[in-house]
Amino acid sequence: MNIGSKNKKRVVLPSRPDPPSVDQILEDINRAAPNDPVFSILEQTGQDSSRPADSEVESRFQQCRQYLDLNERLQEVRGQLLKQREDLRAAGEQLDRDVAEVQGQTL
Repeated sequence: MNIGSKNKKRVVLPSRPDPPSVDQILEDINRAAPNDPVFSILEQTGQDSSRPADSEVESRFQQCRQYLDLNERLQEVRGQLLKQREDLRAAGEQLDRDVAEVQGQTL
């Protein structure tokens, strides 16, 4: 046991404050100046605080669907490739046996 460890006092940290309420968050947003950095970042990224347009939601939905479909297809192809690899390995082993047999017959 370390002698120094007896002399160390345990530091008690204060408890965390409660998270802000929805009303407090809204009040904070409403009090923010128009040139607040958060709003300028949203403008640069093409986002704003309003609800996204239906066409944007539909576009993102279609992108997600395409991703899921492509992912499913990749999983299917992966399974096919694993089977083909196993078939090729088995064919290679059979070929090695056949070559060895032919070599044994010619000697």
